[in-house]
Amino acid sequence: MSDAVIRMTKEMMSESEKYFRIKLINSLAGIRQVALIGTKSKEGQENVAIFNSVIHLGANPPLFGFISRPDVVERDTLENIRETGSYTINLIDKKWIKEAHQTSARYPKNISEFEAVGFTPEYLLEIFPPFVKEADIKIEMKFEQILNIEINNTIMVIGSIESIQIPEKRLSEDGLVNPDNLLLSGGLDAYYSSQFLEQLPYAKPK
Repeated sequence: MSDAVIRMTKEMMSESEKYFRIKLINSLAGIRQVALIGTKSKEGQENVAIFNSVIHLGANPPLFGFISRPDVVERDTLENIRETGSYTINLIDKKWIKEAHQTSARYPKNISEFEAVGFTPEYLLEIFPPFVKEADIKIEMKFEQILNIEINNTIMVIGSIESIQIPEKRLSEDGLVNPDNLLLSGGLDAYYSSQFLEQLPYAKPK
């Protein structure tokens, strides 16, 4: 492995091959939690799609956001959320890596990704959209707001957490969620699993 350092300017990146540039910037942002977002249309068509852009926006009220690409083409997840006002976020074990990745394929609207890739839709407590039965952690979301990001026409979808289903062994007494063996992503097609290092006390000036 060479010790050489590569310097790339904004101009060099913009002139590079399209998929090289996309993979470079996406993976440069670091390793993120893989989330399978489950939705259902008003007509009852189920959909599940992989996202690695879910972020924490606040705890009171509990809010998550995620980024959807521009809706200049059909975006079933975004359309279903807008129509029904609800969706699910599902966090899965690393053993489901291939099935999770396959949900990124562009299936026709009338094809359920659940059936196409081998995941099982699960309905809990009369909640409208499906959860992924195979998921370790299941989060019920209520759609709250859309922010249009004008600089690149992407969309931030903001939702509030309505309920959480989590194995007892993954939740500590102080509220810390244990992400061991949950699937993580470092770009468009690179996947990882987490490893706990250390939990530190609340930092105060020394």
